[in-house]
Formats: sequence, C-alpha cells, structure tokens
Amino acid sequence: MSEVERILVIKLGALGDFVQALGPMAAVRKHHADAKITLLTTKPFADFAKATNLFDEVWIDERPKLFQISKVLELRRRLKGGKFKRVYDFQTSDRSAFYFHLMGAWLGGGARPQWSGAVAGASHAQTNPDRDRMHTVERQRDQLRVAGIEDVPLADLSWANSDLSALGLRPPYALLVPGGAQHRPQKRWPADNFTAIARHMLSEGITPVLIGSDSERGILSLIARDCPGAVNLAGKTDFIDIATLGRGAELALGNDTGPMHILAAAGAPSVVLFSSSSDPALCLPRGGRVRSLRRADLKWLDPVEVWTVLSLMRATNLATNPAAP
Repeated sequence: MSEVERILVIKLGALGDFVQALGPMAAVRKHHADAKITLLTTKPFADFAKATNLFDEVWIDERPKLFQISKVLELRRRLKGGKFKRVYDFQTSDRSAFYFHLMGAWLGGGARPQWSGAVAGASHAQTNPDRDRMHTVERQRDQLRVAGIEDVPLADLSWANSDLSALGLRPPYALLVPGGAQHRPQKRWPADNFTAIARHMLSEGITPVLIGSDSERGILSLIARDCPGAVNLAGKTDFIDIATLGRGAELALGNDTGPMHILAAAGAPSVVLFSSSSDPALCLPRGGRVRSLRRADLKWLDPVEVWTVLSLMRATNLATNPAAP
C-alpha cells in the first residue's frame, strides 16, 4: 500500500490576498486529489479555510519572532514532522522564505520538500522577472504553471452560505465598506462621501448596509448617524456572512480592502476605490462585475461621479438580469 502524499499550502494573509488565493488552492486540491493537504495560515482565516473543504488540516502559524528560539524550533519540528512532499507557498514573503530555509536539511533534519514559490533555491521556483508587475491572480497562475498546474480558476464562494434571517434585511439592499487597514488611512474615501452615497441609495429605495469589523465601528456609526435608514452591521458579520450578503446585494461599494474581495468573488456588482497607495492593475478584486475608480488622493473623488458609475452598473445589471432584487 503506497503512502499518502502530503502537501503543505502556505497562505498567512491578508484577507484580500487570501480570497484571491482560493482559486489556486482549489487548483492544488484538484491536482493532488488523493493527497492529504494541510494549510498553514493565521488565526483570522482558520475557520474560513476549514469551511472551504479544500484542506484536510488547517494549522495556525503564530508567526514566532527570530529571538523566540524555542517557538521557532517547535515550528520547525512541526513542519518537518509533516513529511510533506511538496509545499505551495502562496505567501511568497520574507517569512515564508524563512520557512523554506527552516525546512532545510540542517541539524540532520532530512531533505527539504519540493517547493513552489519565489524563493531562490526552490525546486519549482517562479523566476519570471515580471512577477512583481503582475496582478495577484496572474502571478499565482504563473507560479503554478511552473509546478505543472495549468487549470487555475478564480475564487469560488458558492459554498459560502449562512443564515442571515436575524438581520431582517429585505432586498433591494446595497453594501458599503468604508473601512480598511488602520495603518493606511490614505486608502479610505472620506466618511462624508459614503454618507452621500447612502442617501442616494435611500432615495432610490435601496437600503444601504454598512459592513466592517469592530475596529471600524466608529466610522460606520458616523455614517449611520448622518444617514438614518442605513443598517449598521459593524462587528456583526464574519467572512461567510459577507459572502452571503454579497450574493444578494444589488450593489457594493468600498475601499481597496479585504471584504470587497469577498463581495466581488461572491458576485456582487462592485465598485472599488483606489488611491495612489495601491494599484488596481495589481490587486483589483476579481469577479464577474467589478469596476475601479482611482484618484491619487481619494478626497478628490466626487461622490457624484461614484453615484453615476453605481447607477449605470445597477441599470446594466437590471437589464441583463430582470429577476435581480
């Protein structure tokens, strides 16, 4: 009886990158149909990863510091003990490159597994000189091509369903995502502009629904205060809830932030706002109906222009899908 092939996938974060890696992860699952596949990720993504049914195990990486010698050695023991035949590194960061070296043959630890990634010395190294100028999806497809995997789909969130009846939402509704990384405020469109859009939505009979984490409760509360009729779901939705909401949304508008990747992948007609801090050519959420608007400084982006784009997208959606909410 042959031994079961063991595969390790590394994807630590962040949310948008994790969502865009779901297609490559599905491709790995299909390519290694009979293998035992383990995902190494961080705590915020563990439950979401388990729900995909792409992995037999999900391990939590506590991201030990170099000076935490005992924790680094314990991580090495675990990685080496996994007896992985191949590693697919979709993080391709300095940290995952460190894990490549950590899994090497030093201290009598045995041979390093095959490695798909960008680190020098990998058995299936992605050496394309344009990799840093590729969109995330194309970059990962190119990485997997080197490893012998040609068929790489976009992220599929059709499996993501949760019971949202307690929220009491009725269509038509639209989703607003005014938050984003706290350490990158330049990626956020001003809250007053989201308020203006929410008012436009209400005037058209569309309920604006605000989504964000507990850390974004402040900005969502300001918008809800200035736009009575908006529904504030700050801290009330997990990743699967967001996907479920996206599937039923008439529109979605937000900054370049993780939840917009979920909404786009779930099929919500989405408009994503970019500043000079990020480039849609490299990281625009992928989905069937996604547009971007960009200004060097988002304070220069007029709500009238944004509402015009949203209205056109809505009209197109209703024309092509008369049964839409």
